[in-house]
Amino acid sequence: MQVDKTTLTDLSIFHHDEEQSVFHHFNFAQTNGGREYVKYIMANPLDTVKAIRDSQQTIQALMLVQEKWPLDLITNGTIMMIEKFYETAIDPYPKQPDFVTSAIYKIFHSADYSITKYTVTHAISFLKGMQIILVLIGNEKKSTQLQIWYDQLKYYLEKPILKEIAEIDTNEILSPKNNLIYANYLRNHFKRSMFELIDIFCKLDAYMSMAIACKKYAFEFPIVEDSEQPFVNATGLYHLLLKIPVAYDISLNKNENFIFLTGANMGGKSTYIKAVGLSVYLAHIGMGVPAKSMHLSLFDGLLSNIQVEDNIFKGQSYFYNEVQRIKKTLEKISDGKNWLILIDELFKGTNIQDAMKCSTAVIEGLIKMKHSLFVLSTHLYEIGDALKQYKNIQFRYFETNMLDDKIEFSYQIKEGISNDRIGYLILKREGVTKMLSEL
Repeated sequence: MQVDKTTLTDLSIFHHDEEQSVFHHFNFAQTNGGREYVKYIMANPLDTVKAIRDSQQTIQALMLVQEKWPLDLITNGTIMMIEKFYETAIDPYPKQPDFVTSAIYKIFHSADYSITKYTVTHAISFLKGMQIILVLIGNEKKSTQLQIWYDQLKYYLEKPILKEIAEIDTNEILSPKNNLIYANYLRNHFKRSMFELIDIFCKLDAYMSMAIACKKYAFEFPIVEDSEQPFVNATGLYHLLLKIPVAYDISLNKNENFIFLTGANMGGKSTYIKAVGLSVYLAHIGMGVPAKSMHLSLFDGLLSNIQVEDNIFKGQSYFYNEVQRIKKTLEKISDGKNWLILIDELFKGTNIQDAMKCSTAVIEGLIKMKHSLFVLSTHLYEIGDALKQYKNIQFRYFETNMLDDKIEFSYQIKEGISNDRIGYLILKREGVTKMLSEL
């Protein structure tokens, strides 16, 4: 599925303030390599149903073995120590270590022996942990990817000397002779294979991280299918970054492919749009989604127009950048493929008359595109009545209750067009009008 940097930013997949990013909430990886692979997965949505289902199956299988995962045996420190061992220049070991040559090496190459000793200790833990993982994966129904990793692990770990190393008690103090025998094999005969094992573990660590997230947040796995016409049906959909989220239902299809969303500022429009986009995005990386249920088509692309900014260095106004974003969107979605388009507060950067005329022109053009789904919010309620002639537009609004100058946001979405005008009330409630009158 195609996305761009703007969309990733709009949906907060990644964010300069890490705690506000989706990645931060999914990152339970134990290793640096696992963390980087989580980031890779989240930046690269999948483009086939087969790949999505395989990712789902991988995560679901790991959810079943999470409690038995050998976190105490394989840590980031373990991985770093083994990698450092291969990157560090060490004086050659005796070709056939025995009691005497090992003792001499320990005395006259003490620094190198120290690194060797600690590396062998970490290698024991690592290989013991990988043996446990091999058994855990072997007992579960495997996705295609898990089967590949399982076969690779089995190939490497069944070597007699590796089985011997993995069976050593982690509390056992090895003799210099055994330390050098094992280190010699690991350094001179198993370097490439060890790095491949570490790579497999880091990828498993990444998927385990996502499995932990799915379990922690009680996500549901969506049904994704190939379809000539795009659709999204979800119940109990919510935004995962909110502490107390409000759930929504949504249905978009070829006959009703456009949601025209209105409501007061702070009423929930932006959150709703982001919740829809984020769940569709998560579905396309094979993750569970924050919803009671979700059934959707495979999308070829997802584009958003939420946080447009001006650019003073290029002399570009806010409105100009809004127009350019719409233009680029139209260029992309004219390919006849299935797209989901999210637009929040269209044309905020110009006067109201211009904005109404521009917004109507854009909406009347977009609704002709039957291979795309649209969720568009606007503060221009006045254009809604003229759009009611189009049967494929769904009109939704967020309710606001006002009593004695007090504003209550229910965050409930309803059918129709909002007519709330609360800007002045907010100004008054915050004491701004009083301050102005006292100037």
